[in-house]
Amino acid sequence: MNSIIHSRRQFLKTVSIGSGASLLGLTGTPVFAGGNQLDRVGIQLYTVRDLMAKNVASTLQSLAKLGYKEVEFAGYFDKNPDEIKRLLTAAGLTSPSTHISLDLIKNKLDETMDMAAEVGHEYVVLAYLGEQERSSLDHYKSYVELFSKAGEAAIKRGMHFGYHNHHFEFMPLEGILPYDFMLEQIDSELMKMTMDLYWIHRAGKDPFPYFDKYPGRFKQCHVKDMAENGLFTDVGAGTIEFAKIFAQSKKAGFEHFYVEHDMPKDSLQSAANSIAYLQKLVF
Repeated sequence: MNSIIHSRRQFLKTVSIGSGASLLGLTGTPVFAGGNQLDRVGIQLYTVRDLMAKNVASTLQSLAKLGYKEVEFAGYFDKNPDEIKRLLTAAGLTSPSTHISLDLIKNKLDETMDMAAEVGHEYVVLAYLGEQERSSLDHYKSYVELFSKAGEAAIKRGMHFGYHNHHFEFMPLEGILPYDFMLEQIDSELMKMTMDLYWIHRAGKDPFPYFDKYPGRFKQCHVKDMAENGLFTDVGAGTIEFAKIFAQSKKAGFEHFYVEHDMPKDSLQSAANSIAYLQKLVF
């Protein structure tokens, strides 16, 4: 797992914004009793970062051809906001959300929020906290004010600030879970949550009690599957019961669903496999 975290941390350093019971259907796709399906599927572009680094335009076009309707950025790959908007329009995509680093919140908050607003994002989400940024509960205490400030800056521009979890937020510090601490201490209007379904399961936690206790707080989710050995796998090839989770979308607050695979062997094929599963999923 450490290599996985290290990979994402290194990426965030180099790319910034400035540059019921389940059933089985006849097709083998899990079905939930509600009879609902996702009306649009998004993808976190970190999944295809290798392709984005080579050609942003062709990557967006390829994702649109697979059936994706939304994308979540993780850096702009040296494109300015106008270029990003043009490329999205050309591909027929929208981008409700982008990921940013803690450094940008601390040191370039206004510039970062201005650029996100110019692109047209609705959510600006903190992607990750490094080991030295989360080693004590005092770190999280200091983030109450910082993240609240980020939330205010986002709202001022017609957006929302959000937080994306990994597994470590569910590890106790001084007997307190940092995830719970942030949910309780930071106003729900100032910080929305992107629930990463892989990482909460990897931490051994159940998402449903959070939906019950904090209904409507989880506006976005990362649809990322976990193999039996605990590693990443394409959506639908692992152990996470997405139909059961998506059946609680209204309670959770889910508005956007982003496929993600942190370490795919073939990123475009992984994206294709995942959306093919989700397009058939009934819940």
